Amino acid sequence: EFEQVVLYRYGPAQVGLNQSFTSCWRLVAPFETEPTMPAAHTICEGEREINESMWSTIVMTDQELKELVASLAVFHKEARGEIRELRAAQRETDRQIKETDQQLKETNQRLKETDQQLKESIKEARLRSRETDKQIKELGKQIGGLGRKFGGLTEGMAYPSMKKLLRERFHMEFIVPRVEITRNGKNMELDVFGYSNGSLNRAVVVEVKSRLDQEGIEQMDRIMARFDEFLPEHSEKRRFGIVAAVDCSPEMKNQVRQRGFYLARIQDELFVLDSPESFRPRYFGKVSHAITP
Repeated sequence: EFEQVVLYRYGPAQVGLNQSFTSCWRLVAPFETEPTMPAAHTICEGEREINESMWSTIVMTDQELKELVASLAVFHKEARGEIRELRAAQRETDRQIKETDQQLKETNQRLKETDQQLKESIKEARLRSRETDKQIKELGKQIGGLGRKFGGLTEGMAYPSMKKLLRERFHMEFIVPRVEITRNGKNMELDVFGYSNGSLNRAVVVEVKSRLDQEGIEQMDRIMARFDEFLPEHSEKRRFGIVAAVDCSPEMKNQVRQRGFYLARIQDELFVLDSPESFRPRYFGKVSHAITP
């Protein structure tokens, strides 16, 4: 009777299988000893609402699924596009890496070639340096030889004109070029030495320089300071010095005069005094007054 009432009211299409209504009956059975029609109606009503709710949920889920599938299709399409772009970028990166690798190989090759060239250049430079050092040494020897020859030439050229100057201006009786003196194992050289006995009792030392420098002036000072040690026989004479130079800067010229030496310069292949009339030379020896030529 229960099943007939339910089928009559809802129909097979809505109720479904008999098993469902058997379940409805079993839900009512514990509460009513004898099932009544209202209870069965209530239970069937509840199940109908549940079925409608389930069908509604199923329909909404299907719609959402369609939308999800559509969105996934769009995403897939976009993803495929991005994948294509990534692959293209990867290919470009691979190409650049290959180019960079090739460039590195070429650079390494050039570095090897440069290193080899540098080694060869260093080797050649060392060879040239040794050759240059050898040439410099040879040149130094040649210059030294030329310097000695030029010094001797200057002294030889100076001597005739200096000899005339010493005789006419300073009244020297004895004039000797290239004096070499040795005393107690020590040596001293004078380019020109002149002296006179008698009432004048003078001695003069001439130092000849092709180019006068500070050392030349210091050398003249040392010669005059050691005069008595090497020429004690002339220690009582008044003595003075003359510096004869082919080339002399204004600074050296002033220093010569400040040291109290006469300065002689070459003019027309002759040495002449280059000291003003007011110049008074420094006197070396025991007598302290100035020399009057």
